[in-house]
Amino acid sequence: MTVPAFEEYVPAIDCPCPGCAAQRRSAAGGLPTRYGGNPAAHGARRAVVLVTTAGVVLGAGVAESAGAFADPAPVPGSGALTDLAGPLPDSPQGAPGPLRGAGAQGAPAAQASAAPVPRPTTRADIIDRAKEWVTAQVPYSMEKYWSDGYRQDCSGYVSMAWNLADNEWTGSLAAYGTRIPREELQPGDILLFHNPADPAKGSHVTIFGGWTDYTHTSYTAYEQTKPHTRKQTTPMAYWTNSGSYVAYRYKGLTSGNSGSEAATTPFPGAAKFGPGANNAYVTRLGTMLVARGGKRFYEVGPDPVWTDADRKATQAFQQAQGWKGTEADGIPGPDTWELLVKGTGHDIPAASGRKGPAGVPAFPGRGYFRPGRSNTHVDRLGRQLVKKGYGTYYLSGPDPRWTEADRRNVEVFQKAQGWRGAEADGYPGPETWRRLFA
Repeated sequence: MTVPAFEEYVPAIDCPCPGCAAQRRSAAGGLPTRYGGNPAAHGARRAVVLVTTAGVVLGAGVAESAGAFADPAPVPGSGALTDLAGPLPDSPQGAPGPLRGAGAQGAPAAQASAAPVPRPTTRADIIDRAKEWVTAQVPYSMEKYWSDGYRQDCSGYVSMAWNLADNEWTGSLAAYGTRIPREELQPGDILLFHNPADPAKGSHVTIFGGWTDYTHTSYTAYEQTKPHTRKQTTPMAYWTNSGSYVAYRYKGLTSGNSGSEAATTPFPGAAKFGPGANNAYVTRLGTMLVARGGKRFYEVGPDPVWTDADRKATQAFQQAQGWKGTEADGIPGPDTWELLVKGTGHDIPAASGRKGPAGVPAFPGRGYFRPGRSNTHVDRLGRQLVKKGYGTYYLSGPDPRWTEADRRNVEVFQKAQGWRGAEADGYPGPETWRRLFA
């Protein structure tokens, strides 16, 4: 007889189902008053559900609530994210409250019962304000307030960067934002983890500053943590509790500069591109094109020297927008540049009709198979894994969204080839692709 195992269940932060809603209310009743709990219900017990171990496989392929965005949930100790080393989060925070000190002038406290009214701001302003604390190396504190009136903890930092009228906390910041998929993150958005069962344990928030490369496995994070504010390359979504972080976009964003070191660069002019060009803009162009599906054009690079690979990749991107003639000549103009730096427009499609050895379809590039990515290549990979007998970890699907189930199935296939270590990390490369489709 299978013995049932009891496991504590923490409801999703924004799941609309009645069960999660009831458990969030119950959990909140047991929180300390300083975290918004109800003193009269302080002794409320957290809900416990019965989970039978027979036939249950835990993974990222578990069905999610209807309408919820699918965030990647890397398994600790596996995958490329563990190659990076970083500190564990230790960011206790204060409760919601008004600004204090000189910075409080002209910033009336919001009514607790009133709906949040976001102040207008731009992405550029958000990042600029975030940089001010980095430059000043503001010491971390959950009791002290910086000269601008904001509390010197992680949520106070985001309140400052978003120009909120009060100091918020991880339990209230989401009300000022709109939830978005991780693949749509842009500078000035945030990655938020609020632990409703125990807010003092693990809850944290970072400001997204831009992807570090086309794989989208790490990003530049602005955060307030011990000992002081920092800007640091961070694995998506964080060093710990990665699968629990949710991406939000500030509701008060207005049009203006996109506010990122990766996206504020204006078009440098057509003279920077073409035969004979050798400069950082060529590298930047190539990097953006690779991220949009142009990897197959580059045998080496991208690098500062303009080559025919840059021209072909640029032309493929222009043609993907439906442009023809001089509008798709392979030399970037202001419109091409704007689409690339903003991450808008259509990606470069996979090469039609290109086949590898023995009829194997052309490998589309590693960038398509990363957390947060969703495309037809992921779906095709998953279906081939199932066909070959390597679909054990799929509880549903496969589908176009890359999940931990895809990575684990690929890893099993790679190990079946006798590969180990970095050669069996679960992310397909050209040889994995060739053998899988052969």
